Amino acid sequence: MELHITPALALLCEHHLLDHVSNLTDFTATSVSYDSRKVKSGTLFFCKGNFLPKYLASAKEKGAIAYVAEKEYPEGEGLPAIIVNDEQKAMSLLGAAFYDYPQNDLFIIAITGTKGKTTTAYFADHILAQSTANHIALFSTLDRILGNKPEDEFKSDLTTPESLDLFHDMRAAVDNGMTHLVMEVSSQAYKKNRIYGLKYDVGIFLNISPDHIGRNEHPTFADYLHCKEQLLVNSAKCLINAETEKVTDVYYTAKATTQPEDIFLFARRGANIELPDNAQIDFEYRNDLEDLHESEFELIALTEKAKQLNLDGRYKTSVPGDYNEGNAVAAIIASGLAGASANDAVETLNHVHIRGRMEMINSNTHGTIYVDYAHNYASLKRLLAFLKRQTNAGKVTVVLGATGDKGISRRPGFGKALTEEQPDEVILTTDDPGFEDPMTIAREIDSYIDHDKVKHIQFEMDRETAIKKAIDGSGNDDIVVLAGKGEDPYQKINGEDVPYLTDVKIARDYINDLER
Repeated sequence: MELHITPALALLCEHHLLDHVSNLTDFTATSVSYDSRKVKSGTLFFCKGNFLPKYLASAKEKGAIAYVAEKEYPEGEGLPAIIVNDEQKAMSLLGAAFYDYPQNDLFIIAITGTKGKTTTAYFADHILAQSTANHIALFSTLDRILGNKPEDEFKSDLTTPESLDLFHDMRAAVDNGMTHLVMEVSSQAYKKNRIYGLKYDVGIFLNISPDHIGRNEHPTFADYLHCKEQLLVNSAKCLINAETEKVTDVYYTAKATTQPEDIFLFARRGANIELPDNAQIDFEYRNDLEDLHESEFELIALTEKAKQLNLDGRYKTSVPGDYNEGNAVAAIIASGLAGASANDAVETLNHVHIRGRMEMINSNTHGTIYVDYAHNYASLKRLLAFLKRQTNAGKVTVVLGATGDKGISRRPGFGKALTEEQPDEVILTTDDPGFEDPMTIAREIDSYIDHDKVKHIQFEMDRETAIKKAIDGSGNDDIVVLAGKGEDPYQKINGEDVPYLTDVKIARDYINDLER
């Protein structure tokens, strides 16, 4: 891979990003990086994010050939300085060019939504693995899978990675023979221009509810919605869950850049929806069965363009929860637009396992423990409501915390969900507190709980201890819900990723110790 200065400058000019160039020489970059620790001879270095001038000095010493920044730095004296008005946009464009536009060799399904992105991504990944003979890459919150060898799979650090990492991984996927890609797209990826210029074959909009709103994220819900909607603006075909809030706004955003025949709407049969003018539901689905182990539903095409995909039929999923049926429907339709058949979905959906999503741990004397990534009002409420419908539980205990420095709106949301669903006991604990005091976060959540409806609340900031307390206090007919972290293997504390055993492992190991 390489990038010559002349096409690079032309690309920046085309997007009105180039301000000026100092010390211009004729060079070809043979590497790109925004991390000074990874710079080698011939690297085009990007001064991004929490950049300090000493990083540029280090990059220069290690052999950087030029740098891209929003201003000139004395530490880069003697290097060509490409000065731009938006470094993140420039990095995305030049990253794609350096890796020779790998997105052009992939059929890309992109997914956004406040909840359900990961579940939908795994459903679509399994369907397309069947239809493409395993030529499918996956970029998700949990994993990035670039090929079919063990070394091609690793844990994700961001839902949507930085642009240089994203295009590097796309290139690796293409070089590994992958033809399709399913990827989650976060609102922050658009807020921070990590994916500027990237286009998708199919864009899925699952839902929107207040989240990621706070001092370090989106200033308002309107800004959050706008960033989510950019996925549709950049998609050739759009798939929208018509039951989402703001569906009119979402639909008209899609329609601004996409022809109506390439916009598909789906909804549960009987859902109370006020559609925008001239819009109609293309697919509806009907729940036939749901329990703690699987869901079964029927999918019906209503419009001519929907019928052409031949996706009508009955489907089973191994991921329980009626709320996950909509995620499965989105995956079926999107995969159909990518060339998969109904049979591909039928043969695979009932074999999908997603770590940290509705994982169930049985015990002989301490009830049933459910581990789920539910991390905001909507997902916690739906999880608790589903479990109450599906079980004859005795006592219900919920263990949860809220993240620090971000997702501030989750705190009142947790209080509201707990008040509405009224578990018998709540243990407030730590969940990625960042630079905040976890007890302060816990007490803020508690301030939003109606104590007349939720009477028993404990505070235990050691999450492992909180989980063990919840299990100790439960009998054979009881339920313990471990919400928020899923299978995250670390706690984000004071700027560091502190290793953490995961909720699943802690609960399983403790149950095994108790029952020996």
